[in-house]
Amino acid sequence: MSGTKSSGAADGGNRTFGMQPALTRRGILGAGIAISLSGVVAGRTSPGVDNELTPDSTPDEVLSFLYAGNERFAKGDPSARNRNMERVRQVAKEQKPFAAFLGCADSRVPIEILFDQGFGDLFVTRIAGNVASSENVGSLEFGTLVLGAKVLYVLGHTNCGAVAATIQAKEVPGQISGLFQYIRPAAKEAKGNLAKAVELNVRNQAIALAESSPVIAQLIREKRLVIAGGVYDLGTGKVVPVDLTVESH
Repeated sequence: MSGTKSSGAADGGNRTFGMQPALTRRGILGAGIAISLSGVVAGRTSPGVDNELTPDSTPDEVLSFLYAGNERFAKGDPSARNRNMERVRQVAKEQKPFAAFLGCADSRVPIEILFDQGFGDLFVTRIAGNVASSENVGSLEFGTLVLGAKVLYVLGHTNCGAVAATIQAKEVPGQISGLFQYIRPAAKEAKGNLAKAVELNVRNQAIALAESSPVIAQLIREKRLVIAGGVYDLGTGKVVPVDLTVESH
């Protein structure tokens, strides 16, 4: 897919994901924001990522930690970390999540479980189609600026019903169609290809988060935050990173 290549464990090369044109490498945002994953892809983790994170852990180390957790989950050998009453009591008075998520509300995508995390680890917002509505942006600003999450992750998933409905463009009841405006650009660009639309929607929502929020943009500039995206495969349990690079025109 032009300008939006997925990279997973099979991708042997290091890669920098960011909102930079694939050819010119010039930032597309007015603030010159570059979102870098510094070569971190699923299945290629840094030394020590299976250990606990520390307050000094970098955003890239946090991202590696997340991917290592998903790898354990997909292999059927999760640690089920921080899922006990001791952890519940530990975080009862204060939360310090290390990552924030914009995910889909789909019941098959429990984000803490599929990244093998537990109570107090992740600050999660979920909405059908994982769209960056103003309410979600505000919540994610809180999770990153106030609570200190170092990774902001947009997670789509295979066979997303909200994306499929946007592609079909049929009349729907109630306020469901209110989501379509966020997803339509990806659906239009994908030209009916659901898998491609899901991936493009992840990329688009990540870009929207960085462009629409001065708070998030500032955190990125200060290298206190990275934005990443991926698609969760409902059949395999694996999260495949999405390249957030866009083509220059």
